[in-house]
Amino acid sequence: MKIKKGDEVVVITGKNRGDRGRVLMVMPTTMRVLVEGVNLQKKAVRPSPKYPNGGIIEMEGPIHYSNVQLAERYDSSKRRAAGAGAAKPAAKAATKSKAKAKAKAESED
Repeated sequence: MKIKKGDEVVVITGKNRGDRGRVLMVMPTTMRVLVEGVNLQKKAVRPSPKYPNGGIIEMEGPIHYSNVQLAERYDSSKRRAAGAGAAKPAAKAATKSKAKAKAKAESED
């Protein structure tokens, strides 16, 4: 896996597409990564020293590493760069050639 702990990544597919975050943990055996602020899941926890009140907390869930891409590579890719620029100029409206328009005008006379 080229993605390492601490890397900045962008989610490229799924419900969190476009979200950016830092990799908190890499799980090479399951090919999954934990990304900060992405794929948040609710979990009920009992009171403990870490969570004195218990209750429902939100924590990051793992996502497959194929669904993320390194942010610097994402930003520099040609496909993304082409869409990020100015909009393409609108196509010209279809017009008749001048010769056809002139011939039609003469035939009406």
